[in-house]
Amino acid sequence: MSETIGFIGLGNMGRPMCLRLLAAGYDIVAFDLVDEAVAEVVAAGAIAGATAADVAGAADVLLTSLPRPDHVEAVMEGAGALAALRPGSCWVDLTTNRSELIQRLANAAPADIFVADSPLTGAVDGARTGRLTLFIGGDDKTIARATPILEHLGRVIVCGPLGTGNVVKLVTNQLWFIAAAAIGEGFALGMSHGVDLAVLWDAITDSVADSFVARHDAPSIFAGHYDPSFTLDLCNKDLGLIGELSVGLGTDLPMTEAAAAAFARATDRYGSDVGELHVARRIEDDTDLSFRLAGNWIPPWEQ
Repeated sequence: MSETIGFIGLGNMGRPMCLRLLAAGYDIVAFDLVDEAVAEVVAAGAIAGATAADVAGAADVLLTSLPRPDHVEAVMEGAGALAALRPGSCWVDLTTNRSELIQRLANAAPADIFVADSPLTGAVDGARTGRLTLFIGGDDKTIARATPILEHLGRVIVCGPLGTGNVVKLVTNQLWFIAAAAIGEGFALGMSHGVDLAVLWDAITDSVADSFVARHDAPSIFAGHYDPSFTLDLCNKDLGLIGELSVGLGTDLPMTEAAAAAFARATDRYGSDVGELHVARRIEDDTDLSFRLAGNWIPPWEQ
């Protein structure tokens, strides 16, 4: 591949994405604060960057995959990555972020730097297998340059101008969180009236109740680990960003507000660093029911 990729952020999602791009033949310079994560991608062929700014300066296309908007701000401004980008290079932020922050950083970038936002969905297993969905926002030239790279990670959906990728991503998370907050309630209601959990799940996944949560996430409830690859802290962060988008909408969003309250209650009880599906565990614990279900439930990060 002709372009060198800089990759900053080698966490649960970033590391498998970086490995897929290495397997596709790209030259990659990578950086993360966790030495073990850097060592894993270096063993697969990447070059370790000494700092975030060094990675940005070496990249034709810089990809950032970070947990929170303030992390992006710290890397791009505080650590000097934005200023280090070379003229003609491209920065694509894969973080679920604030549209306003991406716009501000794009405006602050050196001359002749191309910027796109492309948050993604599909969980750790999607990152490992190249079955992500990526929502890209930017001008036509930037999208055309970034898309051939991102297509190694999954399907790319063009959302519109810079910032719209994050709007679309947050809408998809909005609906995901509502479903995740509800599924434990459905399990409890059925089981408390004598229906076996396996029967309920079969009925849910073959009816109007079917969803990504029912098919992909419920097995993490059945296994009892509640998917620690995406924490309640990240759920609450995204719900906060969704709340920001709703300001000035002209109506309330009762389903979204109820989901935010359900995740906040789960966080108060279990802490912020536990798996996202503790939102269902709270229902489980309150009703003295068990949502364990026998089966070969392979964790998402191993699929």
